[in-house]
Amino acid sequence: MIDFGFDKIALIGAVALIVIGPEKLPRVARTVGHLLGKAQRYVADVKAEVNRSIELEELKKMKTQVEEAARNVEQTVSSELRETSAELDRSWQDATAGLGGSGSGVDPLPAPVPEYRHPKKKWRLKRGAMPQWYKQRHGIRGKAQSGAARVARFRPPRTHS
Repeated sequence: MIDFGFDKIALIGAVALIVIGPEKLPRVARTVGHLLGKAQRYVADVKAEVNRSIELEELKKMKTQVEEAARNVEQTVSSELRETSAELDRSWQDATAGLGGSGSGVDPLPAPVPEYRHPKKKWRLKRGAMPQWYKQRHGIRGKAQSGAARVARFRPPRTHS
């Protein structure tokens, strides 16, 4: 920007004092200060926007690099898995080829795993260790009741006079 030293600012102030006059000079100086503040804020906003756009570009580049690295890892893992699976199949075929012709009566296939069934327990419901029939027989409170409800329950009935 323009470099203003103390001597230049003093010269501009003296000329402004002569041209504008001492009555209007404070108001003009305030207006000029507001305009300069707005201009500085505008320049700062533009700089911040440019910096944000540059950072966004860098983040996009970084995102593409990470995605590419993830794809490479996925491809490597899948190819290694395919190779290992093929080797395992070959080894299995070699091992079972000898069993099939011997007539030993051993079934090379394992028994099927039974399907999972949920135990149908109400796992969200908190249950105490004391059985419900015992609580009912001995008069133990089975449900929680607020203090206000308990007071209202045992309050003597009102009689109208």
